[in-house]
Amino acid sequence: MTPCFDWFEVLYYWMGLKMYDLVAGPRLLHLSRYYSAQESSELFPTLARKGKDRNLKGTVVYYDGQMNDSRLNVGLACTAALAGAAVLNHAEVISFLKDEVGERIIGARIRNNLSGKEFDSYAKVIVNAAGPFCDSLRKMANKDLRPMICPSSGVHVVLPDYYSPEGMGLIVPKTKDGRVIFMLPWLGRTIAGTTDSNTPITSLPEPHEDEIQFILDAISDYLNVKVRRIDVLSAWSGIRPLAMDPSAKNTESISRDHVVCEDFPGLVTITGGKWTTYRSMAEDAVNAAIKSGKLSPTSNCLTHNLRLIGGDGWDPASFTVIAQQYIRMKKTHSGKVVPGAMDTAAAKHLTHAYGALAERVATIAQNENLGKRLAHGYPFLEAEVAYCARNEYCESAVDFIARRSRLAFLDTDAAGQALPRIIEILATEHKWDKSRQKHEFQKGTEFLETFKAAKNAQFHDGKHT
Repeated sequence: MTPCFDWFEVLYYWMGLKMYDLVAGPRLLHLSRYYSAQESSELFPTLARKGKDRNLKGTVVYYDGQMNDSRLNVGLACTAALAGAAVLNHAEVISFLKDEVGERIIGARIRNNLSGKEFDSYAKVIVNAAGPFCDSLRKMANKDLRPMICPSSGVHVVLPDYYSPEGMGLIVPKTKDGRVIFMLPWLGRTIAGTTDSNTPITSLPEPHEDEIQFILDAISDYLNVKVRRIDVLSAWSGIRPLAMDPSAKNTESISRDHVVCEDFPGLVTITGGKWTTYRSMAEDAVNAAIKSGKLSPTSNCLTHNLRLIGGDGWDPASFTVIAQQYIRMKKTHSGKVVPGAMDTAAAKHLTHAYGALAERVATIAQNENLGKRLAHGYPFLEAEVAYCARNEYCESAVDFIARRSRLAFLDTDAAGQALPRIIEILATEHKWDKSRQKHEFQKGTEFLETFKAAKNAQFHDGKHT
């Protein structure tokens, strides 16, 4: 929903979004349309109709898709594994292996960051798709290469669900400093963002308090409810790897599109881009790798017809099967096992997160007494931790709270409360000793401290410390 405060804005955005509809063609979800101020208030009760000497004339609504990026990411890795890829996580490239004359990269020295062991892996071509870290890998090959990453910080905050109605978000195309701000329903809560500012590259970026406050101030201009800092359930910063083409003469040509290049023989780099274009990015990178290695594939790119794991056999009503056919067996604190309903929220969550594989998670919940919720008010089940350890390369507590589920990003406090139980289940699955469990708790707590929710944010003279 785009709020309009004069009739020119109504016409401007309506025409622009009709062009959006036209370009979408057969992939259009729904036609965009105009709503009067009264209709807009009914659809979005927290939207302000008056403020700062202006009156709402109406809104223009358009439709977009949404995904759970942690589930999509792990789905990609598991789909690759099914197709024959050897998938490693917690693995770091520490150097490249070159041929005898040092003219071409033929492999990499890799360290297992869980065990500390190192090994060599050989390949005809290496594709560097390391996001914000791709320049550090390029410089391993040739320290004189020009940087191609211009890192940008994107901060998001998560607020309670009452800030936005289910199924309707708010987008403000231009704030006072020219940024786009949005507020969307996401995984049962409301997500608001985003900032766009220069940032150093770090593995654990943290949001600054002034960035969080900027987002809260920007959305408060459009709402009739008080936007409070104490409502922030989680706040985090991510790094966008905006790309500069290293061969371009103009260094100002920063792009949100992707760039593919081979600036050392045997090393193809792809960077930039965004989730919405990841398949075409992959196709371009693989085509560049085929050319670099003089490979002869038996077929053209298959991505257009390839479904991700869990996609086959899923339909929007799949959750009813889970709700009807499974129960959640739960262990109480005293050790007694009690049955619980596989309620609609849990059933919908499982089918949205695991697709057609949701029944496997539901079976663990029912047969192994792992049907209890991990955190009050959230549909995540204990069974998911066991399932992810067995089938989705989940090797640490942070893997689960951040990279297999989005619990840390939804509610930092809830993730902290769930941490001991998550570690307990992973310890059973991976046979961890007490010292490893203690280490996991420490690492998990440190990780959660980078999320500046209302409860764990620390301030000194108005600045984040």
